[in-house]
Amino acid sequence: MENGGTSGWSEGPAPGAEGVRGAGAGGVLRWREAARRALYGPEGFYRRPGPGAGAGAHFRTSVHVSPLFAAAVAELVRRVALALGRPAELDVVDVGAGRGELLTGVLAAYEGPGRLRAYAVEVGPRPAGLDERITWLPESPAGVRGLLFANEWLDNVPVEVAETDGSGVARYVEVAADGSERLGAEVGGADAEWLRRWWPLAGGPPGGRAEIGAPRDAAWSAAVATMTAGLALTADYAHTRAARPPYGTLTGFRDGREVPPVPDGSCDVTAHVALDAVAAAPEREGRGGRPVLLSQREALRGLGLDGSRPPLALASTDPAGYLRRLAAAGQAAELLDPAGLGGFTWLAHHVGIAPVLP
Repeated sequence: MENGGTSGWSEGPAPGAEGVRGAGAGGVLRWREAARRALYGPEGFYRRPGPGAGAGAHFRTSVHVSPLFAAAVAELVRRVALALGRPAELDVVDVGAGRGELLTGVLAAYEGPGRLRAYAVEVGPRPAGLDERITWLPESPAGVRGLLFANEWLDNVPVEVAETDGSGVARYVEVAADGSERLGAEVGGADAEWLRRWWPLAGGPPGGRAEIGAPRDAAWSAAVATMTAGLALTADYAHTRAARPPYGTLTGFRDGREVPPVPDGSCDVTAHVALDAVAAAPEREGRGGRPVLLSQREALRGLGLDGSRPPLALASTDPAGYLRRLAAAGQAAELLDPAGLGGFTWLAHHVGIAPVLP
């Protein structure tokens, strides 16, 4: 899951720089390389072993909220199995698997045809005690026949950050290890073309920012290319060209709280995904068929998740059952909340099968 080449540290003013914002900006990198090192370097946020390391120790994803999420994914796997003609074996690949929580839940909940072959794709070490049926890999296997699910993965594929200067010119943003920034060279080449097509900044007001999503487009296209048949699915906080955030979305998370993005390995560094650009990448290369974009709320409801409260009368006839159903309703409501996790966007590419989503 490491992305991009090494640009190297630079000292002193960068070409076209307009000064340093903040102190301590001696050695600086563009954001893509700085984030790559901070997240995936030898002592990076996602590589550190032990308690307190990795995503699960710092923020809750959908799979941490409730087993209902894994159960919904298991239902999706069942639908894929039926669309594939009930194969004897079926692949389930979790890209950006964390500590294997989603696959563990899917294996426990799955009731459908075929034996599941589970693959966790993650740069961090395999957790102790993980279900032996789960194969731990540093990159996606080839020839996937089944479901490939990248849940909150693309937001951690590092990207360049661009900002318009006082003349309306889009420039790369450079950052030091303490998080202080400065403007560097003018954005050019393929990055400039990506901005022009997907997130126009040139000529805009000073301070307008964008995250250049080309590495994410390429990462997702490569993931879809591992599929021989089935469903490739990614889910994340996202936006489209019609509603890009004017100042970008780059941020950090530590201990369950949003913090300034400091690329020193102490926190997650993340940015929302330009998912319309991601969706177009496999299609341009003739992979994955027509992309389907829908909200997590729509997707989970279509997979049978219901946040309705149980009837109050059940409390008198079956108090324990009422409390269980009430707790499940609360968990489902959090997963479906359009202002929270329900506001995630799902992108699906059906490869050689009839649509199973929406």
